[in-house]
Amino acid sequence: MNSNHRRALILLSVVAMLFIAGGCTTKTVQTAPLMAARVVVAKAEQKNVPINLTAIGSADAFTSVSVKAQVNAVLEQVHIKEGEYVKKGELLFTLDARPFQAALAQAQATLARDKAQAQLNGVQANRYAELYKAGVAPKEQLDEMQANAEAQQAAVHADEAAVQAAQLQLDYCKIYAPTDGRLGALQVFPGNIVKQNDVPVLIVINQITPIFVNFSIPEQYFSAVEQFMGKGELQVEATPYGDTKTETGTLTFVDNTVDNTTGTIKLKARFPNTDNRLWPGQFSTVLLRLAQDEDATVVPSQAVQTGSRGDFIYVVKSDSTVEQRAVKVARTMGGDSVISAGIQPGETVVTDGQLRLIPGMKVQIVSGVPGS
Repeated sequence: MNSNHRRALILLSVVAMLFIAGGCTTKTVQTAPLMAARVVVAKAEQKNVPINLTAIGSADAFTSVSVKAQVNAVLEQVHIKEGEYVKKGELLFTLDARPFQAALAQAQATLARDKAQAQLNGVQANRYAELYKAGVAPKEQLDEMQANAEAQQAAVHADEAAVQAAQLQLDYCKIYAPTDGRLGALQVFPGNIVKQNDVPVLIVINQITPIFVNFSIPEQYFSAVEQFMGKGELQVEATPYGDTKTETGTLTFVDNTVDNTTGTIKLKARFPNTDNRLWPGQFSTVLLRLAQDEDATVVPSQAVQTGSRGDFIYVVKSDSTVEQRAVKVARTMGGDSVISAGIQPGETVVTDGQLRLIPGMKVQIVSGVPGS
């Protein structure tokens, strides 16, 4: 084959390649009807949508009581187990009461002695009063007897207070639960010497039914929360991490100070927590429901795309072609987006397959996810 034939064959090959390449790269609106893209669609709906604020919160015991001894004594018996639930008034610990029983007996004996002496002094004061009236006893002796009787009566009152104090010390030898709740870990055991208001405490009781959840919101939402709180109770939902079930409570507290370091304000909600799903110290996703947006236009969030000019949605028209529509997203809630402008209820929007689309292109609607 000579050089002229070789040049001719090369030229023909180049022309063929250019023809094939030109045919494969022609993707315009005119060719789009012949290249219908498969898409998944949904209808824009009109419905009532709650206006919510979302935050991260942590649960806190409704009451937390550190149980301490109020006398110095030996721990004699423990009546509870770690981690169990107790009722208010249930016996928790018994201390060695013998020293306090002896102190009470001594105080009672002193009271009995002083009562007897007070009775004698009273009789003597009355006798000298009669003698004084008869002119037999001088006024000084009468005054002295009456003073002795009054002093002895005062001693009786002091003895009665001492008996009450001794009885109270004896009562402290039995320690009862001051509230309902769940017990923590035991810090002392039988045989240990416990001291009045000493550290460590005997045990901690956390009341978790009901329970509080603390969370914070940005300060710019403070006025809205105050406004809606004035109209009634605000509902709060808490979902513990790793769980799908939501607990419902009510907002009970708004702090009176904004944290300058974070620009947030603290709030607190109360939950019945009857099934003990919320636990002190546990983190939860908190949703504060402020109000309800009536007749809002809602589309699935996956329908909303973001471009260089902002958010947009592909809308399927009646002739099965698509239109790129700029939209304004008011907010996102779960898997839905609330559209404040750009879409009307009842319009068909593309929720999957947007990467294949160009404005004016014909589409084929399929159910489920288009073929990968």
